[in-house]
Amino acid sequence: MAVQPEGTPCWADAMFSDVEAAKSFYGDVVGWTFGEASSEFGNYTQAYANGKAAAAVVPPMPGQEGMSQWCLYFASADVAATAGRIRENGGEILMEPMAVGDFGSMCLARDPGGVVFGLWQAGTHEGFETEPTESGAFCWAEVFTREPEKSDTFFAAVFGYRQQQMEDDAIDFRLYSLGKDTTVLGRMKMTDDFPPEVPPYINVYFSVPDCDDAVAKATKIGAVLRFGPMSTPFGRFAALSDPQGANFSVIDTSTTEGEMPGLSDVS
Repeated sequence: MAVQPEGTPCWADAMFSDVEAAKSFYGDVVGWTFGEASSEFGNYTQAYANGKAAAAVVPPMPGQEGMSQWCLYFASADVAATAGRIRENGGEILMEPMAVGDFGSMCLARDPGGVVFGLWQAGTHEGFETEPTESGAFCWAEVFTREPEKSDTFFAAVFGYRQQQMEDDAIDFRLYSLGKDTTVLGRMKMTDDFPPEVPPYINVYFSVPDCDDAVAKATKIGAVLRFGPMSTPFGRFAALSDPQGANFSVIDTSTTEGEMPGLSDVS
């Protein structure tokens, strides 16, 4: 897959204190297989869907032990320049831009509302090799934040996203797009349904052929069902926390129900 335009979600990984347990869990639930751990890069282990690079798992670095969480990376043509825009717009750099061998360069950051994300400037590793609808592929992601105005202003300034608000009084949901037609990310305001100890985060969705089957497998081996399964115009999905606490969703995009919601242009 070619290098993606700046601001496109291009990779996802997660730190797990028990990498072997994570490999077993995601292998069962989304069907991944795994490559060899790269000792040169902290035992970074790539996951594959049908032989294509889909994500990665890695043990935590010293001092970073804690609750596991998925990290979504956005494509950047120049991570140092993008990091500069992050700082200029009230964000925080958590890990300064650094080269990862000849694979590419990365950076970790946090938006003004507390949402952690990464940047990836592709070298030999261009990111996801999967298409969103393939089984086991990254399909979609949403910024969950208690301060939507901060995230909306920040991400538009850093990546130039066009924004559309969903016309629904029940939820505060917005779509971020590159250009006129390429929707790349959602943004959801966290309600009081989220316990105060749950920090803002980006929720990643992985494609599965059958949402209910994936949920049954996941909960049988220790996952916690947070929401769903629910059929929508976009697919049938469910939100889960894996046995080590990382939040993610599964979605079957072939099972849809209802009409697409109305959207209002914001910017």
